[in-house]
Amino acid sequence: MIFPLVWRLLPGPTALKVIELVVLLAAIVFVLFTWVFPWVAADILPPPDGTVDTSPSP
Repeated sequence: MIFPLVWRLLPGPTALKVIELVVLLAAIVFVLFTWVFPWVAADILPPPDGTVDTSPSP
């Protein structure tokens, strides 16, 4: 498993390791949502077919 390896590599006592792990996971999620997912979506997903009418209806 990767988690025990990461846990052993993180420096400090248990409380600091938990904080470091949360920050690390937040950074990974940020990178995924900022760069990876939009890049994958642009290359794999087809463009939308319809148009959206934004004019107000009477």
